Amino acid sequence: MIGQEHFLIGPRKKILIADWTPAQVQKRGMTAKGALHVAASSTKKILIMGGTWFICVFLSRLLVKEGHQVTLFTRGKAPITQQLLGESDSEYSDFKSKDFEFVKSSLSAEVFDVVYDINGREADEVEPILDALPNLEQFIYCSSAGVYLKSDLLPHCETDAVDPKSRHKGKLNTENLLDLRGVKWTSLRPVYVYGPLNYNLVEEWFFHRLKAGRLIPIPSSGVQITQLGHVKDLAKAFIQVLGNEKASKQVFNNSGEKYVTFDGLARGCAKNPKEFDFGKKKAFPFRDQHFFASIEKAKHVLGWKPEYDLVEGLADLYNLDFSRGT
Repeated sequence: MIGQEHFLIGPRKKILIADWTPAQVQKRGMTAKGALHVAASSTKKILIMGGTWFICVFLSRLLVKEGHQVTLFTRGKAPITQQLLGESDSEYSDFKSKDFEFVKSSLSAEVFDVVYDINGREADEVEPILDALPNLEQFIYCSSAGVYLKSDLLPHCETDAVDPKSRHKGKLNTENLLDLRGVKWTSLRPVYVYGPLNYNLVEEWFFHRLKAGRLIPIPSSGVQITQLGHVKDLAKAFIQVLGNEKASKQVFNNSGEKYVTFDGLARGCAKNPKEFDFGKKKAFPFRDQHFFASIEKAKHVLGWKPEYDLVEGLADLYNLDFSRGT
């Protein structure tokens, strides 16, 4: 096929960006220069669509620690890696070296056992992946709890009605496509995700105003109930579905165990004000409604349980992110 590219990052670690035509790459919004491969002992060959932002940063490290070969396919717009606070130089070393020519000269073909699609938003973005990798063992997808139809009956459960007109309809269409194509797929539906390196202004919206001594405008009564899940807990849930037969062709909600009101979230953020640089602004970052989901299915089927409560998680992201002005 046209547009096959091979790259290596990390000494003696090989990667392949599978067969993509230029049109497919352009549709995905990615370039070959944004490829990264890291590996420990080879258990599964894993391709992660996305890789430099937020969820993928934590997921890729967990996969490597589990002994898998990991390839990141990115847009090429951001630095491939960054060393995390608390991460040793030796832990980080697998993520920062570059030797493209080694892979170009030594690889002619490659296959992947598993794909994690973390940043896909439309079904037609997934079709080229399935076409290029017809023998996948598993396709693991990051969907959204935003696919559920707004309801007076909460929390949202995986069997609830979905909204084909929601702004997340592309993710819903992707889940349907995966099912129609007959692959072994699993989809996680997070509610709101927070934590270090978050590119979406969720908790930061509150921190900016608190530090500046500004009022926090809360819509309506402030008792609207919502739910946040820590990015590290979400990454661990993605690990739990890997190779798990019970997760095949299943969707799982994902978030923290506790629900919180808008007022309660503001109070939780107020426990962690520190100095940091101020960045861009955003309108109120949550839906003006009750919005939360049951995570019982993931707990019972996957044996997964979130480790972070809300205040502890807010402190974690502040220490690892905002306190450094990032």
